[in-house]
Amino acid sequence: MRTRITVLGAGFGGLELSTTLSEAMGDQVEVTLIDKSDGFVFGFSKLDIMFGGIALETVRLPYRNFVHPGVRFLQQTITAIDPETKRVTTGAGSYDADFLVIALGADYDMDATPGLAEGGNEFYSIAGAQKVRDLLPGFSKGRAIIGVSAAPFKCPPAPSECALLLHDFLKQRGVRGQCEITIVLPFGVPIPPSPETSKALLSAFAERDITFVPGRRVAALDPARRVAVLDDGSELPYDLFLGVPKHCAPKVVQASGMTENGWVPVNQRTLETRFPGVYAIGDIAFTKTPKAGVFAEDGAHAVAKSLMERMRGGEQSGAYSGAGSCYIEFGGGQIGRVDVDFLSGPSPTGSYHEPTARLRAEKDHFAASRRARWFGL
Repeated sequence: MRTRITVLGAGFGGLELSTTLSEAMGDQVEVTLIDKSDGFVFGFSKLDIMFGGIALETVRLPYRNFVHPGVRFLQQTITAIDPETKRVTTGAGSYDADFLVIALGADYDMDATPGLAEGGNEFYSIAGAQKVRDLLPGFSKGRAIIGVSAAPFKCPPAPSECALLLHDFLKQRGVRGQCEITIVLPFGVPIPPSPETSKALLSAFAERDITFVPGRRVAALDPARRVAVLDDGSELPYDLFLGVPKHCAPKVVQASGMTENGWVPVNQRTLETRFPGVYAIGDIAFTKTPKAGVFAEDGAHAVAKSLMERMRGGEQSGAYSGAGSCYIEFGGGQIGRVDVDFLSGPSPTGSYHEPTARLRAEKDHFAASRRARWFGL
């Protein structure tokens, strides 16, 4: 009898885990991958949509093209998760598993920041990025704020990238001199694990006359007065607000009883939860690492290894490294990279690679290799 593995969420973690299990085990496993969406979009494509005018259909990868031996994809909405029995219920039925992997990512809590939905714009969802794309041509004068509402949030470099790309967008239109750009981050520096990367970003901000407000978060917006209220009570006036909303676990995961302090706690190395045979990877898991696709992919490899060891009767070795690389858009067609390691030493470390043409090609290859691996494109 084939081992039944149910994977919830077809993002970086779910796609890589399902692909890895298929490659290694083939028809020895019965993998059911469930997601409510009909296609996958790389997170960095949202910036391409906002500032490059890229159409969604050109970057969207339909799940109908995700075809691997031993794996079936179901486009269904998950309504309940029972981690005790490993039973998952959707709008179309129920599914039992020998092993269950939660890879549902993080949702956005717009209501956690009063005034954000009414007076601002978020750019972390596809719909939000499309809305911002349509708004930007009408912004030619005034004060723009890129503000983070709470930590942790996905892709820590993204707000900095947004500020730098907004600078380019306004400069290309000849209106940069009439606009102010401010970025508000809940960190003392843009990329805390890597002083070199932070120094490079701060230098880029200074060169482009972008104001950096460190160690603060946006607590609320006052749409009537057009001001952003920070967590220390200070206020910043704005004409355009681009926000990163508070992140939270999906409600169906919260209702399952798996979360603590908002996220799913896991074994630091195996990523198994307190429920035997139930794992969590990616943004939903509390791993002390960033919420980014490369770390979800690392988690997928660790869980795949654990599952295969268990199916073969061995002990879990614990393979989650907590290390990864993130590409950073500096504007002007320049891309840098930061390599970070969160678990090997007593504190996180990071190394910086200056923007080069090679790194742009490397980022393009990164995306192309996943498209080919997961979708055969």
